[in-house]
Amino acid sequence: MKRRAFVAAALGLCALPIFAQAKSAGGRVVVVGGGWGGLAAAAHLRALAPQLDVVLIDRQPEFWSQPLSNRWLVGLAPAEWLRHDTGRAAQRAGYRFVAAEVASIDRAARQVATTAGTFAYDWLVLAPGIREDFSPWYGVDRDAADHTRRHFPSAFVAGRDHLGLKAKLDAFTGGDLVMTIPPLPYRCPPAPYERAGLIAWWLQARGIKGRLIVLDPNLPALNFDRVFRTSFADRITYLPQARVKSVDPWARRIVTDFDTIDFADAILMPPQQAADLARDCGLVGPSGWAACDPLTLAAADDDRVFLVGDVIDRVSPLFGHYPKTGQLAARLGRIAATQIVARAAGSTAEPLLPASTCHVITRAEPREATRIETAYRLRGDGVIQQTVRQNHDPQAGDEDVQWARAMFAELGFPPG
Repeated sequence: MKRRAFVAAALGLCALPIFAQAKSAGGRVVVVGGGWGGLAAAAHLRALAPQLDVVLIDRQPEFWSQPLSNRWLVGLAPAEWLRHDTGRAAQRAGYRFVAAEVASIDRAARQVATTAGTFAYDWLVLAPGIREDFSPWYGVDRDAADHTRRHFPSAFVAGRDHLGLKAKLDAFTGGDLVMTIPPLPYRCPPAPYERAGLIAWWLQARGIKGRLIVLDPNLPALNFDRVFRTSFADRITYLPQARVKSVDPWARRIVTDFDTIDFADAILMPPQQAADLARDCGLVGPSGWAACDPLTLAAADDDRVFLVGDVIDRVSPLFGHYPKTGQLAARLGRIAATQIVARAAGSTAEPLLPASTCHVITRAEPREATRIETAYRLRGDGVIQQTVRQNHDPQAGDEDVQWARAMFAELGFPPG
């Protein structure tokens, strides 16, 4: 039985409360998902419209940051930079936080059923993130997928998976360590390459006789390819356009279009899609992602549901998907909040577009980094255009930390 089906069955056996529609002047907004997008939406809703009853639901009591996590994996950042108390953020901003598992969403009845009860809503912000799709590797073999999650975690979906990955690295004594990169689109495009470079530096700094084999189905990441070849030629074997055809997680063997690779250990990142929750409530199409109005973020077939963050499908025929990054998700959360506040007041909000900044470490010692700035504007015919600028810093400091602290404060987490 799937976890969500199990939770739904359990809800049917328990007498849990039903939280009726709020009697506030503006109604109730339920936000599902306590990541970058959901947290930003909840905080911005309260700032713009204190009359709204805002409820944020997530199964985890903590927010785990993907940004800075690669630093932490190799000992260049403390854990407190990554982990934040969602309840404290809710208290500061004035919305309610419910730590519960969402079992189902009834869009016709406008209700969200959870392990803590059922919540009615006027508007729903759905920010559940991604799921890992193992079917291209394993078909319907769930045992293989579960074994991979337990023994070769990607640390790309659930925050606590970072603990398993760090324990793996700390226990690694040598041999071939394989890391797969998902085909685009996937969460935080430069993150796997940053992770590869930092792991190679970590192996080198500790004198571990190991090699990192990076299997990348995408076109070469040119800036990282340069660093891999010039600084870590004996530590990284980078294989671009290497599509994984099959994986045997018990025999520790991967077959690509060109090679068969045996490994001592691995960090396995399969293809990604929209989270199961979006699929279960009928919002995910054949692409594997959830379609929305690119300007309002309202779901394609439901103007009471707003989609935020990594879950959403293509927004433009020019570039396809928004990059699935933390700051981009936070900006989408603010846009959804603005739309809901206007509708609650009986008006229409002006179209807003997001922007995003990423700081990526390309070399640990001496420190080099790249700042990636992504901006958007509407073309004359209403199509969204994207502009990407990259700035290489050969003498980088802690700009990524400063950026992250500013973003955490925006989400409601006190500086620390």
